[in-house]
Amino acid sequence: MANISIKYKNKLLITLILICYICFLPELPAQKTESKFRIARVKYSGGGDWYNDQTSEPNLLNFIAKNTNLPIDPVYEFVDLASDNLFAYPLIYLTGHGNVNFTNTEADKLRSYLENGGFLYIDDDYGLDEFIRKEMKKVFPDQDFAELPYTHGIYSCHFKFPKGLPKVHEHNNKPPQGFGLFYSGRLCVFYTYESNLGDGWVDPDIYKDPQEIRDAAFKMGTNVVVWALTN
Repeated sequence: MANISIKYKNKLLITLILICYICFLPELPAQKTESKFRIARVKYSGGGDWYNDQTSEPNLLNFIAKNTNLPIDPVYEFVDLASDNLFAYPLIYLTGHGNVNFTNTEADKLRSYLENGGFLYIDDDYGLDEFIRKEMKKVFPDQDFAELPYTHGIYSCHFKFPKGLPKVHEHNNKPPQGFGLFYSGRLCVFYTYESNLGDGWVDPDIYKDPQEIRDAAFKMGTNVVVWALTN
């Protein structure tokens, strides 16, 4: 084992953690547990376009499959927060441009998911910020989003981002920022603002971003997944 590279050890650790997560998922009624990692898009009410850019997750998952040892199923799926199916996913993804609304039941279920090891990644696709901050207060009333320093492990757990988040699309001439919410000291919600990683994951002909921008978005997305599965 002494000759095995650190990167290989990290890949092996990620695989083992995913297997353990799947093996110890709670048995839920009428739920089929899959052996491959998937990301579920959060379906929410309020009028925001939660469903936009549906090539994002499959493209990101394909990139992760090529750069880690994770068993991957590169599909697009969505999940209702009020459903017990929520607990089948170690990581869920929320994005959009506008209003978000959680019912009390959805907020309670999301909190339970996060407290029991789940991870939520939120990407502001522009116009989401004021709404998601309000709705996440329903989930963790005693917390506000805290900006993560560039030294936080999510920026270096697989690919290195010493200056923090990459800038994929310009919105309001603001620097990209990464925020977090925590449970028992564990980062359980990661929120990217003025970065727009998800737009960098879509098929290249949609936004026609330079390849180096797309690569940065994929690498940071990989970090989010690696961090969620190893912490």
